[in-house]
Amino acid sequence: MKSRHKRALIIVAALIMIGVAALLILNALNSNIALYVTPSEVAAGQAPKGQAFRIGGLVKQGSLKREGLTVHFVITDLVKDIPVSYTGILPDLFMEGKGAVIQGRLNPDGQFIASEVLAKHDENYMPPEAKHALEQAQKSERKE
Repeated sequence: MKSRHKRALIIVAALIMIGVAALLILNALNSNIALYVTPSEVAAGQAPKGQAFRIGGLVKQGSLKREGLTVHFVITDLVKDIPVSYTGILPDLFMEGKGAVIQGRLNPDGQFIASEVLAKHDENYMPPEAKHALEQAQKSERKE
């Protein structure tokens, strides 16, 4: 084999390895992406099917029920309510009437099974997506 052919073979092999590495990285990133969806979008059937996503809003007053380590509550954007079930220890700042972002999957019964619950940090903070969703829900509620 001539040195020119060896060089071309090495370049082709390097390009194939770079392509495979890029494909593996993109696949890993895609599987870890969690889209943000509002309770109104979930109720309208716009939630990703068979994929984890985040839902955010306010924890509805009077909806928090504990059964051992499992907690049931309702997340709302003041227009639509989504029942949530979470097994684990909730953050200290998690409480009714406060903002929360929950990551998990929607089961066939329409209940959101949470794998992670995040509570807002202080009185002035709310995730931008949750704040925008609440503002949009309040605007659409006024129009009706």
